[in-house]
Amino acid sequence: MNAFQISWKNLKANPLTLALNLMLIAFGTGMLAMLLLGVKQVGERLRDNAKGVDLVVGAKGSPLQLILSSIYFIDFPTGNIAEEDAKVLTANPMIKKAVPLALGDNYAGFRIVGTDTGYVTLHGLELESGRFWAKDFEIVVGAEVARVQNLKPGDRVYGSHGLSSDEGMHEDHPYIVCGVLKTKGNVADNLVLTGLESIWKMHGAEKREITSMLIQYRSRMAMVTLPAMINRSTAMQAASPAKESARLFALIGVGVDAVQWFAVALMLLAGVSVFVSLYNSLRERVYDIAVMRVMGASRQTIFTMIIFEGVLLTTFGSLAGVLVGHAGLHTIGYWQGSPQARLDGLVFLPEEGFLLAAGLLIGIFAALLPAVQAYRIDISETMSKI
Repeated sequence: MNAFQISWKNLKANPLTLALNLMLIAFGTGMLAMLLLGVKQVGERLRDNAKGVDLVVGAKGSPLQLILSSIYFIDFPTGNIAEEDAKVLTANPMIKKAVPLALGDNYAGFRIVGTDTGYVTLHGLELESGRFWAKDFEIVVGAEVARVQNLKPGDRVYGSHGLSSDEGMHEDHPYIVCGVLKTKGNVADNLVLTGLESIWKMHGAEKREITSMLIQYRSRMAMVTLPAMINRSTAMQAASPAKESARLFALIGVGVDAVQWFAVALMLLAGVSVFVSLYNSLRERVYDIAVMRVMGASRQTIFTMIIFEGVLLTTFGSLAGVLVGHAGLHTIGYWQGSPQARLDGLVFLPEEGFLLAAGLLIGIFAALLPAVQAYRIDISETMSKI
């Protein structure tokens, strides 16, 4: 029987202590894994979904709310703006491209977005099947919408008033699915796209309004002058996705840092618990270790055996923690999150290797002092006390 097998048998001899240490390590590692994966995905989605959008223009209100509703589709719009005002702004020579958005309805919790082909080219959307809308009440659905609702070209669906409720269904005007988008990995996967005319006719609106516009600058000068001009001289507001996303991360960062330090403290506490367990276990096994020495086990073997006990505890705990963290994030993302904000727990990051390495080092340091004491056990003195 080698040192590894002996170490594992020693750990199993105290199942309650083993379970407590594994839980402490797994809980701390799991929280860190969830934070690492969650922050990484949120950051990537913020960047990917805002790619190509320099400015968002909409009704007066909260700039952050305007960004969240018009780019990420996870908040209520600040209101509507007149189509005439939008056209006047679009003619400004500082604007290279302006993509209109009209919100207000949903289908099974997925946002219905009235827009034009500019949104398609802005995000580089491609079709998996069918074609893009060409007539009123034709829709193109994102890959996730089609998967969840089992939709295909030719199907009929009914939208509901509001951004998440199933109440107030528009039964007079069904939408016809004319195309399904390829998976893009961004917010478009969870959208139902149609023309602006469809949104206006659905609501019988005499006064044509849109929710917001996604703007691309023509030059660097526009970045300096255009937002200030819109905010001062019009009834609309301009919000920068980069600026508001940084604000959002700053707000989230306080909570993330607090939870992160709590998880680190848990892992260090787990290391202390492993040390105490091994130290107490060593005091109870002094005679057994002396017998092993008499039977031919070297000092190095005894030292390695104790180190293995610490390493096994923290390594198994860290592995379990990473898996629990992924499972927890996946559960939270898919059972409690909105379709636009779901996080994927099935994604594994290279950075998670540092969590496993940290667990390994904690195990080594926690077992080091007990291992040194076991290495120094005097055989003759121990045997003479029996």
